[in-house]
Order: sequence, then structure tokens, then C-alpha cells
Amino acid sequence: MAVTKTHPIKSTLKAAIDYICNPGKTDGKLLVSSFGCSAETADIEFAWTRRHAIDKGTNLGRHLIQAFEPGEVTPEEAHRIGMELAREVLGGKYEFVLTTHIDKDHIHNHLIFNAVSFQDHKHYHSNKRSYHFIRRTSDRICKEHGLSVIVPGRDKGKSYIEHQAEQNGTSYKAKLRTAIDRLLPGCSDLENLLRRLQREGYELKRGKYISARAPGQERFTRLKTLGADYAEEALTARIAGRPKPSRQPQQRTGKPSLLINIQNNLKAQQSAGYKHWATIENLKRAAETLNFLTEHGISSYEELAERCDGAAAATARVKADLRATEKEMERLTLTMKHAATYRQLRPMYDQYRQSRDKEKFLRGHEGEIILFEATARELKRLDAVPLPATQRLRAEMDELTTRRTALQTELRKIQKEEKEYDMIQKNIDILLSNQNKRSKTKDHEIE
Repeated sequence: MAVTKTHPIKSTLKAAIDYICNPGKTDGKLLVSSFGCSAETADIEFAWTRRHAIDKGTNLGRHLIQAFEPGEVTPEEAHRIGMELAREVLGGKYEFVLTTHIDKDHIHNHLIFNAVSFQDHKHYHSNKRSYHFIRRTSDRICKEHGLSVIVPGRDKGKSYIEHQAEQNGTSYKAKLRTAIDRLLPGCSDLENLLRRLQREGYELKRGKYISARAPGQERFTRLKTLGADYAEEALTARIAGRPKPSRQPQQRTGKPSLLINIQNNLKAQQSAGYKHWATIENLKRAAETLNFLTEHGISSYEELAERCDGAAAATARVKADLRATEKEMERLTLTMKHAATYRQLRPMYDQYRQSRDKEKFLRGHEGEIILFEATARELKRLDAVPLPATQRLRAEMDELTTRRTALQTELRKIQKEEKEYDMIQKNIDILLSNQNKRSKTKDHEIE
């Protein structure tokens, strides 16, 4: 699990960048990366971009910290996760410096990015919406890398402090959830559950919402803050063996759904009512699965497996094409940025080269000269020497943008198809497994 927090940098930008690039914290700067700038000249390049902005805002940059659970991730993987987060959140529009610190027991990333975009020279708007996007993106990337995350809904209202307390076994909420889960199977209704909680030592408070307080706990805890499965309506439904209530009742779409694995389902083991509902629901889902096979002309398990493999291969191919396209777009974006800076500063640099007193000229234009030389190095690295024409670069970018849009549309379609085939295969595996178990049971009874 990664925890993120962000704050603005209103002054001392260079000091902040120097701090996060500290060799003692970043394994001798091996865990330092940048985009659209060099880590050594980032403050100068940030300032140059801000200089062209109409609405500069009040911030020089923003500082994002991404911290990981101790022992859950290696420094190299943490750095890769940080780069994925930076590229996705900033969309290739803002210069940034990313470092990974390993000097403490928990590995954490530092990301400092420009408050102004070098593409359209508009300043970055930080608000609740942008922060929630950062948090959701960080959680998704961590999940893709096999790290733990706080699941939305199930742990709704759980702060990081509460999560840490639960991990350490000191969380009142975790203990209350455990008590409810333990007592609920033997309860006849909600009132019965509440009486049993009182016998366990919990003090109850009734109002608009039911709250409980354990011995030694300072404040009451509303049951609904424990998660969606612990709201009063959900508890009543769980006791009755019904699926938990939803604000928007689900309607069957005719598309196949994943079968409920009743044998390994905790609710089915605890509630006969839920088991009965799940059995009937599985009959409907099995019928939908067979209809899907008929509609798609699949007559054998081998053919289904081939369709699954084909869909997975198509997804991998389109993903690779999309990554290559986005990488080329990134190269062009940086080329256009550095080419524009190069053209603006070249006359001044020529004056510097022709100046008789270079030291005096340098004292008045040190930042611009450092920036020009850094830009020239970047253009050489991007293989953009001689300088390409701006019109040609824009034409290439338009073509790549069109290609990316088409690939994204194709990817969504293929991923949907892959997901459907994967779900159908899982359903068939469950059906075949159940059939084999019934056959073995029947053979044993005959013997």
C-alpha cells in the first residue's frame, strides 16, 4: 500500500530539489530521474517555463510524496511505480524530478513538478478532485504491481492511521468488525445482534445511526463507518441471508456474470438463506454462459481456450503498439519544447560566444546560458540535430495523436472481449469441477 500527500512550493525551489536529490538518500543518485528537464538545472528550466505563462499562479512547483509499507517493495520497483504515477498524473505536460529515498525504514518517493505546463503554459490546479485522482491512480498502479491497497467501499472512511492500527492489531474498528462477523451467523435479527454486542462489553448508542463503543474506547463508532457490509440495512440483509441492499437495484443485462463459488464462499457457509439465493442465481448465470457459447459458435473447451488466448494476445499487441506510440509522442513533445527554447536563446548565446568579456556577459545571463547548453545536450540526446522544422514536428504529432486515439478505442474493445472470454472460461471450469465432484460422490454411494 502507498500513501500519498502533496503540498505547494512557494519559494526555495532549488533547495527542495537539492534535498530530494541528496546522494545519501538516493543511493548515490542512482534513484534520481527527470522528465522535460535535467535534475541539475530543473529550477532554471522551471523558471523559464513559468516566464512564458500568462497565469503564473503563486506556486513555483508542487511536491508529491508517495510512501510505501516497510518491506513491501524494493527501491527499484518503488522508483518505477513513481515514474508510472508521474507520467499518468502529469500527462507529459509538466517538467518533473523524481527521486526514491532509502535512508529510512520505509521507502518513499519524492516528486517535484513545475506548477506551469510547458505545453500550454497554464498553471496546475490543485484541489480535492486532482488529489483524489492522484490517490486513485497510485492505488491502481500499486495493485497492478501486487502491492496492498485500501479497497474503496469496503474500508470507506478508514484513514491511514486507522489502517496502520488495524495492521498492528490495535484498531477498535477492526475489533468491532471481527466481533460482528463472529456473532452474526447465530443471530435471528438486528436487535439480537446488538444484544450480543452488549454482552461482549460494547456500549451502544441509538440515534439516526447506531454506534458502539468498546471498553476503554474514547469515542463511539458508527456501524456504517465500518464499511458497506456493516451499515444497518446491510446487516439486516446479511442476517436474513439476502444480498446486501443497493441504492440502485441491479438489473440483469443478459450478459454473462461470474458464477458464485458456493463451496468457498464464507457467506454461503454461514447463511442457509444466502446459499439458497446463490444456488438459484448460479442457475441463471450458467444459462447466460451457455447462451454466450452458442451465440459465439463455441462448441468445445479447446475452442474456448483458443479464443481466450487469442483475446489475450490481441490485448498484448495493441498495448505494445500504444506504448510505442506514446513513447514516440513523448519524444516529439520534448523535442518541440527544447527546440523552442533553443531558438529563443540562440541569439543571446551567439552574443556570449562573440563577447570579448565572457565572464562579464556570463554574470548577467548565467541562467539563460546554462539553460541553452542543457537544451543543446537534450536535443542531441533526442537525435534532433540538425534542428527539425516546427511544422514537420506538429504534423507528426497530429498523426501520432490520431493513431493513439484509434489504439485506445481498439484496446477498450479488446479488453472487454478478453474479460468476457476469461469470465466464461472461469464459469465453465467451476461447472466442470462441480460436475466431477457430483460424479465422484455418486460413484462412492454406488460402491
